[in-house]
Amino acid sequence: MFDNLPMAFLIGGLICVIGQLIMDLTPFVITPAHVLVGYVTTGAFISALGLYEPLVKLAGAGATIPLSGFGHALAQGAIEGVKTKGLLGAIGGGLEATSVGIVAAIMFGFAISTIFNPKG
Repeated sequence: MFDNLPMAFLIGGLICVIGQLIMDLTPFVITPAHVLVGYVTTGAFISALGLYEPLVKLAGAGATIPLSGFGHALAQGAIEGVKTKGLLGAIGGGLEATSVGIVAAIMFGFAISTIFNPKG
């Protein structure tokens, strides 16, 4: 379990550093929203080319936790959906593949917001 922690930390950190550098070096041109959409799109594109899965095998959570991993999950779900349900499966497959993570984020966000009182 602990064997891939250094590589996960390195790859995940590198993905985050690239995004931070893009935002810091291009102020008022590329916003954080651009970086977020770019990561999801890039992850999906690289996954469709078959290049993201080796990165996941190398870095584990370091490649699946960042937003590029979300794009990878969307692309793999869409590809699987097309294989099983045809062209309409492209939409449902991506949603099905990522629904657990989205629901978990919503539930944890709601739970934390009910426990703590935000200031501001």
